[in-house]
Amino acid sequence: MTELGITPAQTAGPYLRIGLLRNLIGSEVVDPGDPRAVVIRGRLTDGAGDGVFDGMVEIWQANAAGRYRHPSDDRDDVPREEGFLGFGRSGTEDDGRFSFVTVKPGPVPWPGGGLQAPHLVVTVFARGLLKHAVTRLYFPDEAEANAADPVLSRLAPEQRETLVAVSENGGLRFDIRLQGPSHTTFFAV
Repeated sequence: MTELGITPAQTAGPYLRIGLLRNLIGSEVVDPGDPRAVVIRGRLTDGAGDGVFDGMVEIWQANAAGRYRHPSDDRDDVPREEGFLGFGRSGTEDDGRFSFVTVKPGPVPWPGGGLQAPHLVVTVFARGLLKHAVTRLYFPDEAEANAADPVLSRLAPEQRETLVAVSENGGLRFDIRLQGPSHTTFFAV
């Protein structure tokens, strides 16, 4: 019997759009007509500041009351929201643009006690990455909650700045910089 060598690792390649962006999961987590709807726009950029045209950004979040649609979130005192998946996916455009329509989540518990500030978990897939990159988006109108957040408060001020969205044109702007000056803070998960 012939022994084969180890197959080299692959990055997310040109088939990302074919395999993951088939409109099964879209970028509208809630209907744009929902009075609670928040539009989040941003750009995914590489180390040179160029837009990543063939990437994908995903978000996962709790509902407006702070409850995840997940079996381990079994808190009976926090309401579920019928039809709310809390998950969205956006491919990037030619200049790296992506967008989502969602609701601002409520605060969620921290495993050791206390609450986390309202946030979205953001996952990035792109060429050149052997593994997806994970970060968070925090809301700019939650200064007090952000200051007390057990994750955000552990970061240096310049790292925190990369995780707080900016109010812009009635929505939020959240740019993701994969590397270089002012790169987005990513988490080892």
